Amino acid sequence: MKTLFSVVIACMFFFTSCGSKETPGTGNTVPGNLTLNATVNPDNSGNVSFVAAATNTVLYTFDFGNGVTQISTTGSLVYKYFASGVYTVTVVAKSASGQTASKTMLVTVSVTASLVWADEFDIAGQPDASKWGYDLGAGGWGNNEVQYYTNRVDNVTISGGTLKIILKKEAYSGSAYTSARMLSKGKFSFKYGKVEVMAKIPPGGGTWPAIWMLGDNIGTAGWPACGEIDIMEHVGNQLNKIFATLHHPGHSGSNGDGSSVMIPTSTTAFHKYSLDWSASTIKISVDDVPFYTFTNTASLPFNQNFFMILNVAMGGNFGGTVDPAITSAVMEIDYVRVYQ
Repeated sequence: MKTLFSVVIACMFFFTSCGSKETPGTGNTVPGNLTLNATVNPDNSGNVSFVAAATNTVLYTFDFGNGVTQISTTGSLVYKYFASGVYTVTVVAKSASGQTASKTMLVTVSVTASLVWADEFDIAGQPDASKWGYDLGAGGWGNNEVQYYTNRVDNVTISGGTLKIILKKEAYSGSAYTSARMLSKGKFSFKYGKVEVMAKIPPGGGTWPAIWMLGDNIGTAGWPACGEIDIMEHVGNQLNKIFATLHHPGHSGSNGDGSSVMIPTSTTAFHKYSLDWSASTIKISVDDVPFYTFTNTASLPFNQNFFMILNVAMGGNFGGTVDPAITSAVMEIDYVRVYQ
């Protein structure tokens, strides 16, 4: 019995002393003494300086608590939050051999948005060419619409402090209607922030006014890989029903992610259509009341620059049956404002 006990002790000593020994210089160690500190910029810009430190560490991965992660080899970085809130921040330290240690802390951030781009439509005449361009042509680029888009004053003009996009029933270059489709492509685009558009939209069977956005990379990635954010769509055949829709791979056409809300005075009064957009959330509202919230992730195309589009279409896949009695329809826009 004594001999057996001695053998067991000897084996335990052998495996304890030899099995756990690390070879010097191999980095086969767990990160130690991990610390994480955050300094929130007091200017309410959303900028937070993070400093993580640990022994035996070659890589730090930060999770900012909003669906965004970032890697640092030094442990120091500055991250900008786009919305106020209390965020659970986690840093994972990794050694050369792949072993990890983590630390978590709460960070309270206050963000005051600043106006970065706007058009108040206060100057009569044509829209500001430094802010807006036009898509020209017929068919609606795959939507089978019946209007021809122009940049004529007959279809787009500013008067009385509002922009007017005018749909007209007239024969023009083979189409039965004309209208306008304005866009800020190549002039202004942005990533994350808040959009506010004050607008009054037209009634009428077949009318299809829209306030929306496309990803800057549409020319290379195509649609829907570029992503599309429809802040407001209305079809006259479903009077006063406001749609918000997101299109992305696997969710194009009628399979888009979205919701709708009834606004009884949408065609008789101005309403504020807004988008709150961050790396973690896309929220769409009417008159500051949210009616659709979508969870954004890094795998989606909604994490790049987008440009603005304003237009009034007629008929097509979504606009539906055209009422032949409609000879004119106007979408009025008081302002477009973008905050970050």
